[in-house]
Amino acid sequence: MEIVECDDSKREVWNQFVDRHPEGTFYHRFEWQAINRGCFGHASAYLGAFEDRQLVGIFPIVQVKSRLFGNIACSMPFVNYGGPCADREDVETALLDQAARVVERWGCRYLEIRSRKNLGERFPSSERKVSMTLELDGNPEKLWNAFKHPHRQAIRKGQKGGFVTKFGGADLVDDFYGLLAESWRDLGTPIYRKSYFDAIVKAFGSFVRICVIYHDGRPVATAADGTHRDTVEGMWLAQRHAYRSQNVGYLLYWELIRDACERGFRHFHLGRSTAASGGEMFKKKWNAETRQLYWQYILQPSQSIPALNVGNPKYKLAIETWRRLPVGLTTIIGPSIARSIP
Repeated sequence: MEIVECDDSKREVWNQFVDRHPEGTFYHRFEWQAINRGCFGHASAYLGAFEDRQLVGIFPIVQVKSRLFGNIACSMPFVNYGGPCADREDVETALLDQAARVVERWGCRYLEIRSRKNLGERFPSSERKVSMTLELDGNPEKLWNAFKHPHRQAIRKGQKGGFVTKFGGADLVDDFYGLLAESWRDLGTPIYRKSYFDAIVKAFGSFVRICVIYHDGRPVATAADGTHRDTVEGMWLAQRHAYRSQNVGYLLYWELIRDACERGFRHFHLGRSTAASGGEMFKKKWNAETRQLYWQYILQPSQSIPALNVGNPKYKLAIETWRRLPVGLTTIIGPSIARSIP
């Protein structure tokens, strides 16, 4: 077995492995390497394990280095999960061992592995995050009929609000970004540059789909999803606060689900949520099942599991201050901060 750091010449064989491997996801695709390098300037090590010239395992790692949060690594930053994919347990072990050497070479305090599987007791783990998955059907009415009556009534209220839904790609990025910037400001979260989303749409083409809901020509709710094999990956979603009472959020979810059913997908990952949070409870209304995610760590000596999350009390003042800023200002100063928060 030989483990190499793959460059763009390995893109095709890498993506072929992702397409065939049962644990491969949209976030494992090779395109993310160029996106994270070009949009944020982050170095990466896309580890590939080869045997007899055949790729038998992958492990994408990105270095996130900043003055704010120090020198860390993540698989994968800014998205829902990553982690190693391997044909055998010994290949996975070899990839993890090589990752530890890469992190040491980079001088990182730790590597955060956002995995859908438990990699074992060797790695300290946080189980704060869960993934919510909805099983789809070619006939969306079957899902509709399985919803509880109050839930269907909530969706119907949104359907009666005079909203217009549009699906697209690059043509909808401007409206998508404007809504996302406003929503993230309200949450106290710094936003990326619009060029990050432009790069994602350009790199993945038809594998990324944007939905925008309009009211009297004004965008009021939006989402961006990725697709991989038979699965839709929910990535980002936002809505204007003023339209919550009209249940535009319920309408948005239903439009996304209905569209995924009609396009022949079998699974919809409704993004990650904090365990036992309001987000998890809302997604359960759609009959989505909870799946544990494992944030696991390769730590340097004297380091402990980080608490880089909105629940950390030391970030409370910064979040409250950010919520009071004008949206336009957050799109100017936010990207330099957002690039440092994996």
